[in-house]
Amino acid sequence: MSVAAPGTVARVLEDAAHRHGDKPFLRITRDTAERTGIEAGDLSYAEAWDRTRALIGDFSAIADGGPQRVALLLENRPEMFLHWLALNALGISAAPLNPAWRSAELGYALAHSESRLVIALPTRVAELRDVVRQEGLDVPVRALGEDLPKLPSRPGGGQQPEDPADRECALLYTSGTTGKPKGCMLSNRYFTMIGHWYTALGGLCALDRDGDCVITPLPMHHMNAMACSTMVMLVNGGCIVPLDRFHPRSWWREVRESGATIVHYLGVMPAILLKLEEDPAERRHRVRFGFGAGVGSRQHVPFEERFGFPLVEAWAMTETGASAAMIANHEPRKRGTACFGRPLPAVDARIVDDRANEVPVDRPGELWVRHAGGDPRLGFFSGYFRDAAATESAWEGGWFHTGDIVARDADGDMHFVDRKSNMIRRSGENIAAVEVEGVLAEHDAVAEAGVVAAPDEIRGDEVFACIRRKGGSADSGDTQSLAEELVRYCLKRLAYFKAPGYVAFVDALPHTTTEKLDRAALKVLAADLLDRADCLDTRALKRPVPSRAA
Repeated sequence: MSVAAPGTVARVLEDAAHRHGDKPFLRITRDTAERTGIEAGDLSYAEAWDRTRALIGDFSAIADGGPQRVALLLENRPEMFLHWLALNALGISAAPLNPAWRSAELGYALAHSESRLVIALPTRVAELRDVVRQEGLDVPVRALGEDLPKLPSRPGGGQQPEDPADRECALLYTSGTTGKPKGCMLSNRYFTMIGHWYTALGGLCALDRDGDCVITPLPMHHMNAMACSTMVMLVNGGCIVPLDRFHPRSWWREVRESGATIVHYLGVMPAILLKLEEDPAERRHRVRFGFGAGVGSRQHVPFEERFGFPLVEAWAMTETGASAAMIANHEPRKRGTACFGRPLPAVDARIVDDRANEVPVDRPGELWVRHAGGDPRLGFFSGYFRDAAATESAWEGGWFHTGDIVARDADGDMHFVDRKSNMIRRSGENIAAVEVEGVLAEHDAVAEAGVVAAPDEIRGDEVFACIRRKGGSADSGDTQSLAEELVRYCLKRLAYFKAPGYVAFVDALPHTTTEKLDRAALKVLAADLLDRADCLDTRALKRPVPSRAA
């Protein structure tokens, strides 16, 4: 008799344990083990299911049949996977907490998610108990291995959907770039559809029937690792190699020693790896393809030529899951153009202007998507928790408004431009921050660049570049000369209006836990820098290139 209900993620593990018992489900590298203090080696499917069933017994006392959540702060460790799957078998949703969060962020998430229990690493328990007290919450916090408390049934907690596939599997929080993070309610169906979508891709992403091994440094509190990496391996009996985070210096060693055949990446990773000194060992790997998003247009081809495998660019959001996902997994991939393929038959897509009118070919506009057929929301997130108004606003007119600016070429392929919120509008011209960042990052003196809009009384916005220098502190050397050099560098490669009008050198740029630039924090940093003497005004250098006489 099955322990987990059909249509649930736990049932996928249970079935995989029966089919692939001795095959490895999780693999912890030596480097990860040394960094985190856990045991290196493999955890088989059979062992994972045995440990999950033991946890199901531990959690059964708190399962009251209604919808409820347990918050988990367990990083990318095996316990994170097993606790999530055990909770799922009982119809309890997991609310993963970002390990980088501190008191204010943790307090918000615990209060907002209405979690009934927190399970955390022992090193974080005291902090979390302080947060619970400060927020006035009646939520017990337990360390791994501690006895679980008896929890009373929640009065008026509501009813679970009749179909287990529609029950909430996880509550994942968005990055909160436009305010407090929103909690995305994700069903079992959402997760299983991602696994089957990835499995059916084919092309450059064709899977090995004997079993693949995917290595990911991405965190389990985001959908890429929790849904994409986990589900495709569960569905196919493959192995997951979860790293604690991205470590450039040990990356190729861990890829090689783990036997990884698939790499999951974000755009910052290829850029960093390309800047490392070449090493013959960097090509001694088994990787067939990388699956991810955001590789820089100028890094795409050089990375593939140097490291010997394709980076297959995809597009999706936490809210869309696989139901509107697109991927450039067939040639021609149009490398270096931010191309992420075209919609599959199951996806309806529109690209519209600010008045919801379709834009012409090669013109940028906001991407709107939905599932084709009778249910436009099939496989999407179930909604923003405790924010029905935001959910309906995102679905205004029956289409999900992504907030991403893209362009469709004459072949029907989609090209990413930028997030709508990151666009800089200067004197009527739309400027993508990522494009300017990509050019600045190519300069030998630049380790990293972050570009945002600065207010301008005449032009509306001006381009503001925050620069982390390579091999030096923010105030070392002649900063004015270097700022002017960088602007002139941009002027040779971009339209004049895209070049920075302000430049500031910083010792560090803010990042999220997935190594993306933290855009919200970057805007706050730029606003602070703008009023300081070490912010350099380079607007005088920005002049249109004169037209040459015929």
